[in-house]
Amino acid sequence: MSEHILLPEGSIEKQTTTLNLGPTHPATHGVFQNVLELDGERILKATSTVGYIHRAFEKLAERRPLYQITPITDRLNYCSSPINNMGWHLTCEKLLNVQTPKRVDYLRVIIMELARISDHLICNSIVGVDSGAYSGFLYLMQFRELIYEIYEEICGSRLTTNIGRIGGFERNFTNTAFEKLEKFLKEYPKQLKEFENLFTRNRIFIDRTVGCGPITAERALNYGFTGPNLRAAGVDYDVRVHTPYSSYEDFDFTVPVGSTGDCYDRFLVRNEEMWQSLSIIEQAYQKVQEFKGKDAEVYHADVPAYYLPEKKDVYTKMEALIYHFKIIMGETEIPAGEVYNSVEGANGELGYYLISDGGRTPYRLHFRRPCFIYYQAYPELIQGGMISDAVITMSSLNLIAGELDA
Repeated sequence: MSEHILLPEGSIEKQTTTLNLGPTHPATHGVFQNVLELDGERILKATSTVGYIHRAFEKLAERRPLYQITPITDRLNYCSSPINNMGWHLTCEKLLNVQTPKRVDYLRVIIMELARISDHLICNSIVGVDSGAYSGFLYLMQFRELIYEIYEEICGSRLTTNIGRIGGFERNFTNTAFEKLEKFLKEYPKQLKEFENLFTRNRIFIDRTVGCGPITAERALNYGFTGPNLRAAGVDYDVRVHTPYSSYEDFDFTVPVGSTGDCYDRFLVRNEEMWQSLSIIEQAYQKVQEFKGKDAEVYHADVPAYYLPEKKDVYTKMEALIYHFKIIMGETEIPAGEVYNSVEGANGELGYYLISDGGRTPYRLHFRRPCFIYYQAYPELIQGGMISDAVITMSSLNLIAGELDA
């Protein structure tokens, strides 16, 4: 569709073109639409549309007991679904006043940081693809598979994991899981370094990303940015540091911060965060190995009303049978209360605002999804740029449609 712009008398009439970028387009990372008004390939105006895969997550949660909500959190940011799971479990534990053992905290940290690496390696390798470089994507994707194999060994699933439970994990980590973790920690740093060598000082990549889709710290804060996109703009904010959870205060790590808030800085911040995550995982693994004897067998808190008992106990103990029945049938009452809990998701602050009226399901549940906030700023970031800039800016914001629409 074309439009005519009326210019001052005597001037030549200028024609603009309207283009749909999405909703189903290989350059849109999910199902969402941008209506672009173009002068040639220059973007004069952009209008964003969401809601194409809205699955009513918040309303679904009102009809489910707490533990049955975990699988639908997987479908939000599916590139790092374990963080969604852990964020939900921590929210429930805050409402129920559950204190998890240290070993559980450290195991959770391992899983969450693996998920962060998985998310970042997808994001940064796709930024490479959208700048015309496919090799980095192929280099890193095989290591996402190693992470998925660790998930699979722990919970039997890979992408949408449903990993963990309120109070801890469904089962203890096996020796095979730790062996796979050791393999990843040994092999991934070399590959990550090679990936950085391909891009960080690559003249073509620098020309495509420096100055592309920038945002100032002030504008980022006004929009409500968090995570790598905010830190790339120069704001040192990380939920793990400012509001520690799951014993993150026990770990030594650095929060990388950029300055320009453009695609290149977002790329660099995520790369450095992968190195920091590797360091955190190694520290957590060392802490886990320090537990001996019975302490090494602890993988959940003592919360029988919300944690399924072992099958052998269900068959032999009346109390275990009662708890099992009540949990499975969704007949466990939850205390009345109102809580908000957030975690540092791979792409920003991921929070759950839970209201309970004392029934068996949440009265209301709101999900703070960082992608929804970034997407509101997207038209401003691409205005004045080229169509190709719009594609790579979308990549560097790490927009995930499943989380965006919730």
